[in-house]
Amino acid sequence: MPSVSTGAVLSPIHLFLEADIVVKLVMIGLLLASLWTWTIIIGFALKVSSLRKEMQRFETDYREADDFDEFHRRAAGRDQPIARVFAAGVSEWRRSTAGKTIDREGTRERLATAMGATVAMEIDRISDRLNFLATVGSVAPFVGLFGTVWGIMRSFTGIAAAQSSSLAVVAPGIAEALFATAIGLFAAIPAVIAYNRYSHAVNRVEARLNRFADGFHATLSRRLEMEG
Repeated sequence: MPSVSTGAVLSPIHLFLEADIVVKLVMIGLLLASLWTWTIIIGFALKVSSLRKEMQRFETDYREADDFDEFHRRAAGRDQPIARVFAAGVSEWRRSTAGKTIDREGTRERLATAMGATVAMEIDRISDRLNFLATVGSVAPFVGLFGTVWGIMRSFTGIAAAQSSSLAVVAPGIAEALFATAIGLFAAIPAVIAYNRYSHAVNRVEARLNRFADGFHATLSRRLEMEG
């Protein structure tokens, strides 16, 4: 049996190439999951930063506007969650006050429902890919463990075939198997951290959208008192 240096044995590439086909498939799957996880993490970081700036700018423009109808015309083209919440309120306001008689309590309820539904829809859209992070964070360690168990079973088979319990016989297979678990943890740990952090960020965005919706609802309620 040719001697292999410790550095070669511990090389990730060597461990991958020497692994069983099942363990290789597990490693490849985990590496792809890790790559996609980091893509989501980076993309979501940019998205959250952009959302915060957009909401701050929109709220500033809204507070400085003298009339929300005019502001709605100017903000109609903005592809932003907070702009769509605002547009939902304006649309419901116009439909509810278009008749000769106005049901004030019904209008208030419909305004709250329309904007609340839009907030929920926007939050669902924003947090769409977070479920993948949660899945990777919970499943990847077990997938890596499956690769480890399979690799260890292969090592015991090698022991039986060689009729030797020497560490030189079993160690390479166990090292390859444990490498699968390491890749599973490499994929899972960032996913769990990112999921927790970004779930908190989404909750803050949702709270901010709800505060804006409540404030706009109050504005429309005061205007409703002057209608008719």
